[in-house]
Amino acid sequence: MTTVLIADDQPMQRFGFRMLLESQDDMTVVGEAGNGTEAVHLVARHHPDVVLMDIRMPGLDGIEATRRIIASGARTRILIVTTFDLDEYAYDGLRAGASGFLIKDALPEELLAGIRAVAAGDAVVAPTLTRRLLDAYVHHLPVVPGAQAISDPRITALTEREREILTVIGQGWSNTEIATRLHLAESTVKTHVTRILTKTGARDRVQAVILAYDTRLVTPM
Repeated sequence: MTTVLIADDQPMQRFGFRMLLESQDDMTVVGEAGNGTEAVHLVARHHPDVVLMDIRMPGLDGIEATRRIIASGARTRILIVTTFDLDEYAYDGLRAGASGFLIKDALPEELLAGIRAVAAGDAVVAPTLTRRLLDAYVHHLPVVPGAQAISDPRITALTEREREILTVIGQGWSNTEIATRLHLAESTVKTHVTRILTKTGARDRVQAVILAYDTRLVTPM
């Protein structure tokens, strides 16, 4: 059973989310928050698997709430739900530790799939969303011609193959694409990805992508 906290300042939006989630046999809503402060408190109380986090809320917004939840060491994963496609604040949410984002007019099955993916440790619903996340993130990075990879203990701990796979994860490749292009079994790719996340301390695939860019294994085009 996946436990979900809904954080949104619009009562009707929270009601709609709750009705959808509680129609599922594998999900339950453990609480609702009308602002970021309430969300932080309710995460500490209920330890939900996933928070559906709105960005624009009165008082403490969703970005700062995400930052505080992650900083607390909670295992809760954050799925940001924005009003507009590629919201300008999505980048800040990812940097704060969110595992992904969706737009509020996503189809119900897309939202449900997103929650399940995030709860399972995946960052996004589909490779196309991965690439959109990358586009949103890379847009904020400075272009440094000829930049070299930064020496980082999280990277140096990786094997040559793991480093290669982290690089292509940073380029937005799905596990299936990695398996096909590198001539590996998909189960082997999944094992490598798990080891990469464990060794680097990345919470999920999105955070691994951010690590790949921050250490310049991958650079903006």
